[in-house]
Amino acid sequence: MSDEREGVVVVADEQTAGRGRRGHSWFSPPGSGLYVSVVLVPSRACVDPARATRLLTLAVGVALAEAVEAAAGLRVDLKWPNDLYVARRKLAGILAEASGDAVVVGYGINVTATSFPPELRDRATSMESELGRACDRPALLAETLAAIAGRYADLLEGRFDAILDAWRRCAPAANGARVTWTTPGGEVSGVTAGIDDDGALLVRSADRVERIVGGELKWD
Repeated sequence: MSDEREGVVVVADEQTAGRGRRGHSWFSPPGSGLYVSVVLVPSRACVDPARATRLLTLAVGVALAEAVEAAAGLRVDLKWPNDLYVARRKLAGILAEASGDAVVVGYGINVTATSFPPELRDRATSMESELGRACDRPALLAETLAAIAGRYADLLEGRFDAILDAWRRCAPAANGARVTWTTPGGEVSGVTAGIDDDGALLVRSADRVERIVGGELKWD
């Protein structure tokens, strides 16, 4: 199935109401980051469109990790389902929202060494802070779009294993990290045990393995 909006790219210099998953705000002052939305239609995939749609966020995460390294030589870690980290500080985030047949994939990357609000100083970082030098935002934008195009092609052609294998290589916290999440019965804790072939996070809790597909997840 096609959608005439596919391929539309919107780039902002700032966001006055930037947000992430579950309504969380995203600090987006002028000229400090890369704020981009791309319209994609994974439902037109040649192989298993539903699975392609489920893996879209992970595919974009892999693409952004590859783009950051290609543009600046900075290695990042992916944290399920949609964040890029350097050590314990967040560098970038992804938000995918359905719009009819299309999915609008938004991503934000902290680029300049902006002064973060007090509540973010210990939890966020930027490319310039990590590199110790200036970062070319237009070059980074070009790398991210090229990498997304490549990984999106993998999705459309059914090369799911290539995406999953790349994501696992970039996500050390997907195995052996302690996490907590909320269930109708209260909070539950466990230890991550990788992702399955649909991109769900697997967590060992007590005597069973839980399959996490969404919701609020806290990393200890």
